[in-house]
Amino acid sequence: MTDPRSTPPGTALSRAALERVLARAAQLQGATGEGDDAGAMTEAQIVELGKEVGLSSEVLRQALAEERSRTLVPVEAGWLASLTGASAVTAARTVPGDPVAVLAALDAWMQRVEALQVKRRFADQLVWEARHDILSVIRRALPIWGRGFDLIPASDVSAIVAAVGPGKAHARIVADFSGARSQRATAGAGLAVAMLLVAVPLVVIGVSPALAAIPSALAALLALFVTRRQYRHLVARAQVALEQALDRLEFAEPKPASTAQALLDAFIGPPRPPK
Repeated sequence: MTDPRSTPPGTALSRAALERVLARAAQLQGATGEGDDAGAMTEAQIVELGKEVGLSSEVLRQALAEERSRTLVPVEAGWLASLTGASAVTAARTVPGDPVAVLAALDAWMQRVEALQVKRRFADQLVWEARHDILSVIRRALPIWGRGFDLIPASDVSAIVAAVGPGKAHARIVADFSGARSQRATAGAGLAVAMLLVAVPLVVIGVSPALAAIPSALAALLALFVTRRQYRHLVARAQVALEQALDRLEFAEPKPASTAQALLDAFIGPPRPPK
């Protein structure tokens, strides 16, 4: 008798079934040790395999680019992440242009608009940090520029760009706020402890411990709440700044420098090329 669960060789597989078959095949190849690096495949092999199962090379290259860029995003765990939120914000998008041009445009944006400077350079990645020269400090202090420079508190800002097809690239930007988060959490926790210690003198002068603890506990909770709220506001504004950088890459036409920007470039120079 024919097993009703068996699938005839010519029957088409659903996409879910196809994914399970490919995953299982990779697992089996890894277990047997066949292939390079126990089942590892090069990008060219993955693209070729995808073509055989009906996936376009463009969507495969985009998926590969997105997978490579995930290494920039830190894994979150612990009480600090629960109290304040994630230590990094990220934005990613497929934009027109080749990787070199896209990375150069991002570099110009970060230096001109966000007052950052290049910290590290790699083949397909740039890392920026805040500029601390006197003119940059003055620029951030004066409100005439019309921006809050929301990426300045970040420990660093990284961008990785990979080609996904002719005239298209996938860009991911990650701003690391782990240092700012730790500082704010430490300050908030210290203030909360100080609020709790206020109850001690009240108990000494004869106030009931329960009555003395209530206002102190409420004040401590308020301190933690304010810390959490301020930090989340900080990263929310940074998220908008990252999206604006990608918006400019995807939609906006190049605009001539404003008078204020021209004066700024005259003082501190145009965007500096990476070292």
